[in-house]
Amino acid sequence: MTVIDISPSVMQFLLAFIVVAPLLGAVAALLPAPPGLKGKGPDQAVLRHGVTVTGAVLIAAIVLAVGFDHDHPATMQATTDISWIPALDVRIHLGIDGISLPLLLLTALLTFLCALHSYFKPPAGPSPKAFTALVLVLESGTLATFAVLDLLLFFLAFEMVLIPMYFLIARWGGDQRRAAAWKFILYTLLGSVVMLLGLLLIGLRSGTFDMVALATDNGRGLTTSVQIIAVLAIGVGLAVKTPMWPLHSWLPDAHTAAPTVGSVLLAGVLLKMGTYGFVRILLPIAPDGMRTFAPYLAAFAVVGIVYGSLACLALARRGAKGDLKRLIAYSSVGHMGFVLLGIATMTPTGVNGALFANIAHGLITGLLFFLVGAVKDRYGTADLDTLAGATGAALYGRAPRLGALLAFAAVASLGLPGLAGFWGEMLTLFGAYSPAEGLSRPAFRTFMAIGAFGTLLTAAYMLIVVRRVCMGEHTPHSRLSPAAPADAPEPSGTDPSGAGPSATTPPRPATPQPAATTPQLADIQTYEAAAWTPLAALTVLAGLWPAVLLGLTDPAVQKLLAGGKS
Repeated sequence: MTVIDISPSVMQFLLAFIVVAPLLGAVAALLPAPPGLKGKGPDQAVLRHGVTVTGAVLIAAIVLAVGFDHDHPATMQATTDISWIPALDVRIHLGIDGISLPLLLLTALLTFLCALHSYFKPPAGPSPKAFTALVLVLESGTLATFAVLDLLLFFLAFEMVLIPMYFLIARWGGDQRRAAAWKFILYTLLGSVVMLLGLLLIGLRSGTFDMVALATDNGRGLTTSVQIIAVLAIGVGLAVKTPMWPLHSWLPDAHTAAPTVGSVLLAGVLLKMGTYGFVRILLPIAPDGMRTFAPYLAAFAVVGIVYGSLACLALARRGAKGDLKRLIAYSSVGHMGFVLLGIATMTPTGVNGALFANIAHGLITGLLFFLVGAVKDRYGTADLDTLAGATGAALYGRAPRLGALLAFAAVASLGLPGLAGFWGEMLTLFGAYSPAEGLSRPAFRTFMAIGAFGTLLTAAYMLIVVRRVCMGEHTPHSRLSPAAPADAPEPSGTDPSGAGPSATTPPRPATPQPAATTPQLADIQTYEAAAWTPLAALTVLAGLWPAVLLGLTDPAVQKLLAGGKS
């Protein structure tokens, strides 16, 4: 069933346009603006250009989704297959199915909202031209990662996003931005080198780099030892980007230093590239290798869940001087642990849960980083003790709508039933209860119990954040008035002998002290509401109607795990 019947050639054009248009827009952003389009100045013109290009890409992605055949989500659609390097059988092969379409839409939406936010609140830093061009290159690389069906093209698209994100952090970031940017690039590049070796091993041993053909073969053309080596090499590169504990240490620094837009794109989109690679490449192409490493992947995943939650609890406690952006970054380590646990089960239930959790995390954490950026702009800091202490009154009292939305995003992140965060975690735990054949049930049920404990820890630190930032710190005041200084003059109306009030001078009533006023902060602005409302609405929609997403992913996952057979 398609909502609108669109011809295959138009669908091909739409997918190619979605991938290429941001790249062309990045080149155009560096050129001088035409005289009639400058607006109030060249800076405003180039930021408006970013909104226009990302908006056009989002519209094209929505039209592509409308024309997608929802009765056959396991079939690759809008495909383009052109020979590129015949000697290596490398092809420009594009296509989407029920697994990649939601990620494509999420990327187009978040990038457009970031461009819209940047137009009304330009980033503090160098030229907006370079900023807009980098965001568009980042979008093109991410969209290409989810659309290409050739291993070498996947690697090129996977690497394409690194340089733009490096410069976004290094040039437009906050404190310690250069160190954080270097840590990000070194970790990801080293992981990518190992991943490339694994991709080349698969392609050269099987004789093709075509991901559809390899998935249909389902590892039959690769020996078990080759699969194990490939999964180890490719898995390390993907685990760095996910990020999986203990390869996660670049993430908190990168998020803390990155500008708001950089944090939204990093958490909402870039982390999904790693988990997508596990599902699209390793599960169908090297199933025997994945089965060998699945228990270890699950073990690292649940350690990450608990570790991320404990790190957040440590940052949230009073006196820890924890940074709210850093806390949200550590929460991503825990949430992505659930995604990896679902993939490690190698079952349709677990993998569907992982894909659902991917989208939910992109929506909720993207919203959280937008909100934390707004709080930091208003207070001048993201330090939790400052936000909760006497110098930063409760958000509920100073900016009530902002405080309410932050509380909503926090409870969505902890997995409240009825919101998007619930279904991914629940399906992941169900998948761990009954893993794929050949995997140890006692081990995975132990992982399930640890993961369930992690959900309790997540609820604990998120509720602490809501209490401290939204409601304020409870500081009990003494009932007794402060003692008067020793050399203070005797108050009038008191007998100098100390016998009590003077008979001739009546006691003067205490002068009422003026009530302390809480300075108000700017509440949610119109442009902020425009950027944040879609994320909040989709969080509710996915929580109340999960079949919208699961109806796309489930047939595609079933086919993927069955070796290309529907």
